[in-house]
Amino acid sequence: MSKANQAAKDRRQKLAELRRQQQAAERRRTILLVSLSVLIGLGLIGAAAAPIAIKWYNDPARKPVSAFGVSASAAACDPVIADPATGNGDHVGPGSQKPDVTTVRYATVPPTSGQHWAFPAPFERKFYTAQDRPRMEELVHNLEHGYTVVWYDDTIKGAELQALKDLAGKIPKDPRTSKFIVSAWDPAYGEFPAGKHVAMSRWTSKNGVRQLCGKVSGEAIAEFMKKYPQTDAPEPNGA
Repeated sequence: MSKANQAAKDRRQKLAELRRQQQAAERRRTILLVSLSVLIGLGLIGAAAAPIAIKWYNDPARKPVSAFGVSASAAACDPVIADPATGNGDHVGPGSQKPDVTTVRYATVPPTSGQHWAFPAPFERKFYTAQDRPRMEELVHNLEHGYTVVWYDDTIKGAELQALKDLAGKIPKDPRTSKFIVSAWDPAYGEFPAGKHVAMSRWTSKNGVRQLCGKVSGEAIAEFMKKYPQTDAPEPNGA
């Protein structure tokens, strides 16, 4: 092979090697750009999905009742108190034969039975504040129908108050515990004992029962409702 031919061959090989190197570099740049685009896209998707995932994880509907508030052992609950039951079907106030008796002085705090208004508090509402709470005499009628009523005083705020709101939204969805109301306590009907800020009431077919606690505890409420089911009431078929 002549020197000229050899030189031409060498140039062709060098050009081919340069094209190969350029093509390899272009492939690496393409792979890098695609990888960066995928990472950026995944990051944007993750950023958008994170709040949704957090909301899903924290959804009260997914949590057991025992997850709200403190444990029963940490709630500083007194033993359940049984009271004599009175007032079954004894209506006072508007729409009754005793319309002038609009306020009842109950023997216990909170009440577990007694005279009451002829109509209960609305069934569709499950949580009340001090600004919109029903009359005590209405809620006692709910007790007669098998409701568990949970009262809270004005020291319950923040996370504890939210726990009660969440419980009021969750517990009634189970047909076995659908008769459930949370309401702000009206101190005009007496004061809770020192150190107690939450109270549960039921009017059973035999007596009234109540339990007072220092803190909100979904576990304590669930145990109370299991022990005193809504089917055990003077008028369990009332709405």
